[in-house]
Amino acid sequence: MKPVLALTMGDPAGVGAEIIVKTLARSNAFNKARLVVIGSKACLQQAMQQTGCATQIDVISDIHELSDSSRAIQVLEPIAFDAAALTMGQVSAACGDAAVQYFEAAVTLAQQGEIQAVVTCPINKEAVHAAGYHGDIGHQEILARMTGAELTGTLLMTTGLKVAHLSTHKSLAEAVRYVKKPVLVEKISLTSACLERWSGKQPHIAVSALNPHGGEGGMLGSEEIEEIAPAVEACNRMGLNVSGPFPADSIFYRAIDGEFDAVFALYHDQGHIAIKVHNFEDSITATMGIPFIRTSVDHGTAFDIAGQNKANANGLSRALEAAVQMLGHELP
Repeated sequence: MKPVLALTMGDPAGVGAEIIVKTLARSNAFNKARLVVIGSKACLQQAMQQTGCATQIDVISDIHELSDSSRAIQVLEPIAFDAAALTMGQVSAACGDAAVQYFEAAVTLAQQGEIQAVVTCPINKEAVHAAGYHGDIGHQEILARMTGAELTGTLLMTTGLKVAHLSTHKSLAEAVRYVKKPVLVEKISLTSACLERWSGKQPHIAVSALNPHGGEGGMLGSEEIEEIAPAVEACNRMGLNVSGPFPADSIFYRAIDGEFDAVFALYHDQGHIAIKVHNFEDSITATMGIPFIRTSVDHGTAFDIAGQNKANANGLSRALEAAVQMLGHELP
């Protein structure tokens, strides 16, 4: 049977509903899985009016009511949401709360074994904070809280390039302090294990340097000598296929050229900039270290264009495709 995927709508004031209807209201809509949208029917109807997309929307009260049909968008509404009071493109505690509850409902279904993967539209960190979720900066933190995962990580994927991260939601100063051998070994090992599980083969991972020109033998920083190179050596002693550290200004080109299966970046922007410059429209993310597959678009709520029929739905299509591919042990 087709796998069952939960697609969470994200922040109602953002572009989530828009990209969902643009993806699922097409005549050749995604049909490789049974999809349940977890969100608000009223928000999806509003998005249809704004985009000119048109299809039937069926609300189901239980996941077991989900049918294998492309004739309608099937929606599970875990909470009542007042779409009439919604102001598109504005930070709202109500929207932040709704986004978290949509995602929590999907995670619960995955933990219960009712669905095989979760695909997410963006949430807004400021709205989530306004709703009182002070410990949950984003999806990854919510996943760690709900699954009890001790170690999680972010993998970015786009055509021709895959990038994992040592750290994501840390300030640059804090991220530099985080570059330590034990942490590197843990995260590189996690990356290798996840890529192998999702693709069926051991990956060749290249580790980026932190400092310009790889530190120039210690003249521009000692992290490569004291922390990163020893971590790479330790990983190889463990039987992993890891190379580096390589200067960040060339490592991504080499990966795109096919020399490596993935790059291990040391902080948020080092990896995100490379992915988005290379191919932003097709880029997606996957969460490592959790007991089920979760993929996501690689963009935010785009409040500046929300409700204006300007959002590109490419990323969501790619995230759905990737989830199904990963369930079949194939990486996009």
